[in-house]
This record gives sequence, structure tokens and C-alpha cells, in this order.
Amino acid sequence: MKSAASTLAALGLAALAGLPLHVADAAGQRLYKWVDDHGITHYGDQIPAKYANRERDVINGEGVVVDRMAAQQTPQEIALEQQRKQAELARQASDRNLLNTYASVQEIVRLRDQRLALIADQVKVTSQFLDVLDGRLKKLVANSAHFSPYSAAAAAPPMPDGLADDLVRVASDIRTQRQNLLEKRNEETAMRAQFASDISRFKELKGIH
Repeated sequence: MKSAASTLAALGLAALAGLPLHVADAAGQRLYKWVDDHGITHYGDQIPAKYANRERDVINGEGVVVDRMAAQQTPQEIALEQQRKQAELARQASDRNLLNTYASVQEIVRLRDQRLALIADQVKVTSQFLDVLDGRLKKLVANSAHFSPYSAAAAAPPMPDGLADDLVRVASDIRTQRQNLLEKRNEETAMRAQFASDISRFKELKGIH
């Protein structure tokens, strides 16, 4: 005699609906509906181990779905779901902070302009300092041309230690200030993007078009 699982899989849902209750739900056993790797729907009182972790429906003797059992998640899926929930919580917190901080778009724009002005001033000061350092380095390089090993003269004296130290120090200062300038410009770009995002989200939350 065929098992209930093989019988129901062969007959399908339409046949299942027409089966007598004592056949479709013998001894009060649960009947399940699941889909295999080929997209074929199956019915039975037992689910093959291969599909045991997948989503499946519980049906009664008349073929009506009475419950749905969710698929078991893999560790990767669980981790992704946790990340999604954390991101959603962070977004909700950001929205609350946005609404509690600003009363209008004009307030956001005003704060943006103030902070961008501060960065612009810092960029200006750093750029001016770099010009000074570049001028100082040019003078040092020109001066070093009188000494060995940069002078072409055979009798050129060796470079004084102080001059060599100044060349190293000024070149190092230029590298530092160029890095500072790059960071300030990157900060300006990031700030513009963040304020643009805040303004867009604030309008969305307030229903402003």
C-alpha cells in the first residue's frame, strides 16, 4: 500500500480536496504542502528531509491551508536579517533626531551654510600656509644649489647640517599641510552630501514638496 505522502503527491491538491477526511487526515496527522527544486508542488503527511527546512503549508483534510511554517534561516540569512533590523532602528533614531533638531528646512540650510563657511575658512588658511611653505622650500632648494652634492662646482663645500635639516623639515610640513587640505576638502564634500540627505529626508517626513 502506498504511503499518504506518495499518494497525495501523485493526486495533487484537486484530488486531495475530494478525498474522504479519514484518508486525507488519518489519525489526526498533519498534512503538508511544499514545493521541490523543480517548482512542483507536493502534498503528504511527511516532508522529505531535503525540504524539511523550507517554507511549507499545513492543510486540513479538505485541502484548505490552515497554517504556514516559515523556512528555517541559514546563519547568513539570520545575520543579514539582524543587520536589516539594526539599520532600520538606526534610521528610525535618525528620523527622530532630525525632527527633534530642526523645525524647518531653513534651519537646516542655515546650519549647513555656517559649517561650510568654517571649513572654507580653514581651507583658505591652510592654502595660504602652504604657499608660504612652498616659497620657503624654493629658497632652501636654491640655496642648497651652492653646496655639494647639488652644486656642479668641484670645489663646492658640503651642505651645512642646518640647511639639510631645514629642507627635511619644510618638506615634511608641506606634506602634512597638503594632507590636511585634502582632509578638509573631503570633509566639505561629505558635509554637503549629509546636509543634502538631511534636507531631503526632512521634507519627506514633513510631507514638503
